[in-house]
Amino acid sequence: MAASIIDGKQIASAIREEIRAETEALKARGIVPGLAVVLVGDDPASKVYVGNKEKACQAMGFHSEVHRLPAETPQDDLLALIERLNGDPAIHGILVQLPLPKHIDEKAVIDAIRVDKDVDGFHPVSTGNLMIGDDSLLPCTPAGCIELLKRTGIEIAGKHAVVIGRSNIVGKPAAMLLLREHATVTICHSRTANLEEIARQADILVVAIGKPKAIDARYVKPGAVVLDVGVNRLPDGKLAGDVDFESASEVAGWITPVPGGVGPMTITMLLRNTLTAAKRIHGIG
Repeated sequence: MAASIIDGKQIASAIREEIRAETEALKARGIVPGLAVVLVGDDPASKVYVGNKEKACQAMGFHSEVHRLPAETPQDDLLALIERLNGDPAIHGILVQLPLPKHIDEKAVIDAIRVDKDVDGFHPVSTGNLMIGDDSLLPCTPAGCIELLKRTGIEIAGKHAVVIGRSNIVGKPAAMLLLREHATVTICHSRTANLEEIARQADILVVAIGKPKAIDARYVKPGAVVLDVGVNRLPDGKLAGDVDFESASEVAGWITPVPGGVGPMTITMLLRNTLTAAKRIHGIG
């Protein structure tokens, strides 16, 4: 029996309607949520992502700024721009699109963003708050994964969740958020012995390794929930996840497709973080 599909497009659309309604209420009080996105260089994928973020902000009625800088921009110039945005009252969220050119220290840039405007959730203080369970703006993709589970009615508490991938952007924060929801969490990675065996123990399997179709039915426990975070461009131009959808969907109980699963949630959660940041900066609960 084939798995049920977790429809990220539908869930993201419902959340955006909620954001739009909250934004209208906020604008009635004279507050317009503002997001500034900074793009350094001309990486094709980054340009597409930034364009999508700009369109999403406009659709929500946000104030949107995109700062497109040449690849050779000195680090000091980028840090000066961030400092200006930190002090700009019209901007409630700052996002610097990654990856950055090699001559720029990514950590220095992330550290420079004001914590209450850190809508990517990458600042060390945001990361520390996530770790100890304090309130913070959450990394968008992992937060989107949790929303997919909750809004599909999938119980997290008491389940065994296995996260394959340990990046600071997805793997580690996804594990922490699942732990916060009272799952028992195992983190796997490229050095994990017996990966298949461990993955097959998962009630909830989150895959974020950046390798197309690397995880197939052999790694999936019958009836498990599979969240595929990967987005890979194949030689034929099509998109594929890190999970072999055709194989895994024959074993899983629930599964996210690529595209249309986790992907639509990332920008949606960025919008929600920006709205939340605007409310907090203006002292609105």
